[in-house]
Amino acid sequence: MSRIGKQPVTIPAGVTVTVGSDNVVSVKGPKGELKQAVDRDIKVEVKDGEVNFSRPTDQIRHRALHGLYRAITANLVKGVTDGYTKKLELVGVGFKASNQGNLLDLSLGYSHNIVFEIPKELKVTTAQEKGQNPTISLEGTDKQLLGQVAAKIRSLRKPEPYKGKGVKYAGEQLRRKAGKAAGK
Repeated sequence: MSRIGKQPVTIPAGVTVTVGSDNVVSVKGPKGELKQAVDRDIKVEVKDGEVNFSRPTDQIRHRALHGLYRAITANLVKGVTDGYTKKLELVGVGFKASNQGNLLDLSLGYSHNIVFEIPKELKVTTAQEKGQNPTISLEGTDKQLLGQVAAKIRSLRKPEPYKGKGVKYAGEQLRRKAGKAAGK
């Protein structure tokens, strides 16, 4: 048995989980509704305030999907109850971020500003305090979409290894290089 797959997902108060006839798990909570299609081989049962997953055989494919869909469902339940947030920092002289609604305007040292449209499912806020690096904060219920958008924003100017300039996640440890050795 998969160690993760055999653990049940507990359903908190105020959250309803239903499984459709086409094996689509639908999770509805105070922050919204999320759906996830589950492979037809994996059996999903909702009873006694828990969601249980079972697999038909011990094939490698079934073992992999067993834990995967349990983890995804747990993320859906957490997303509709608490939600997820990701913070990004802009490190560099003259790097700026501002937003109008879901349009993110980034100044990252290129000859032009980058205008990035955030999906409507996510909420974006920017902050720029004196003496601090500008920050971008993304909030949403869908963990997968949130991580994908944050990775796309980071890819616009990845942190370089010498000075650490670029867009990085808050709290991310960068691998730094020494640079040129001093000449004699």
